[in-house]
Amino acid sequence: MNVLSSNDKNKQMHYEFVCLDELVPEDHLLRVIQKHIDFSFIREKVRQYYCEDNGRPSIDPVVLFKMIFIGYLFGIRSERQLEKEIQTNIAYRWFLGLSLTDRVPDHTTISWNRRTRFKNTDVFQEIFDEIVRLAIQHRMVGGRVLISDSTHLKANANKRKFKKQVIEKTSRTYLTDLDNAINEDREIHGKKGLKPREDVKEEKEIKVSTTDPESGYMVRDGKPEGFFYLDHRTVDHKFNIITDVFVTAGNVHDSVPYIDRLNHQIEKFGFANTIEAVALDAGYLTTPICKALHDKNVFAVIGHRAFTPVKGLLAKWRFKYDPEQNVYVCPQKHELTYSTTDRNGYRMYKSNKEICRNCPILLDCTRSKNHQKVITRHVWEESKEWVRQNRLNKNGKYLYRLRYQTIERSFADAKELHGLRYCRLRGRDNVQEQALMTATVQNLKKIALHLAKAS
Repeated sequence: MNVLSSNDKNKQMHYEFVCLDELVPEDHLLRVIQKHIDFSFIREKVRQYYCEDNGRPSIDPVVLFKMIFIGYLFGIRSERQLEKEIQTNIAYRWFLGLSLTDRVPDHTTISWNRRTRFKNTDVFQEIFDEIVRLAIQHRMVGGRVLISDSTHLKANANKRKFKKQVIEKTSRTYLTDLDNAINEDREIHGKKGLKPREDVKEEKEIKVSTTDPESGYMVRDGKPEGFFYLDHRTVDHKFNIITDVFVTAGNVHDSVPYIDRLNHQIEKFGFANTIEAVALDAGYLTTPICKALHDKNVFAVIGHRAFTPVKGLLAKWRFKYDPEQNVYVCPQKHELTYSTTDRNGYRMYKSNKEICRNCPILLDCTRSKNHQKVITRHVWEESKEWVRQNRLNKNGKYLYRLRYQTIERSFADAKELHGLRYCRLRGRDNVQEQALMTATVQNLKKIALHLAKAS
């Protein structure tokens, strides 16, 4: 049964002269973005990937990327669905410069450009960087306080389809600096320097997805288990503008890419003369990161992860370190003196066995057969203690609370509003593209709304 009246049918078939601009609400997000953001820079960024005098005329790259922006802005996960949405949405057509009767570019155009023209290029990174520079130009990025974290993105892969593979552990980049610090410390204490570290190949067994081999099998407390990627992100606290996005496999520790990505931002956006502080969660509390930030004279606030001592034994904090005498003092006021510095960079402080043998709290102190208490202290422990003190002072507590308003909110918006909860495609490069474009539209929205409010 046809429920439409004859009057309704007449209206459906009615011809009207209309102005497309008048059909888009004044406060529509795309109208605000169009008014305040000039996208002409995109043509220059992609010019080298186009042939100007050969083949059929291609779609305007600005229109192409505007289509991509629409998809990420409004959480349209499918390129096929994006084409359909543009077909019927007047605001989308207006934003792209299409009339009501113009043919919408085919969804395969986006796919082909992504898979072919822009494959193995830095186009998406360059567009993201240009939007960050625009924010800097409008004084929306201070470069003073940078807050970083990572979030897991579910890979487009079945967690039950995998093979086990033995791989070599990657060597840590800071080992050369650590070896130099160890030998310097040993020389200060009258010990011989250690021989150069042997190139020992360590191996480990991991699960490798047969669907997306570049993802990583993640097993973390309080997190889902399966194949994931990690989106490592940094925001500037002034307006919560995202200044860096870097994707790794889900089994890469948060701390691994951090210093390289911090240096990347400092160099690219000129933060060397502005950066004052960083705020990180407990996953970044590693001695090399503390040392690197201490050396840069950057006020570092890093979350604390409680250490659980052996049940029934005194906690390490009960033993006070005396830097002038270079000894630890136990609760009974006896000294633990320096013994050696091992290959891993830990100084060993040992108690006097004869004194400990008759100590009234011996059973609460150590269970070693020779009645000797041993405490270790890293050669870079001073930097870690400096970070701990930062976290406990008034400024440190304020900076750490900023994480909830900045980086965590940025991730929440990306997942809830822009479809970043799951990976659309497979492969690290494709996930990097998705993370970059999501961050780009988040920045676009913030810049446009801020400029609209200021005007």
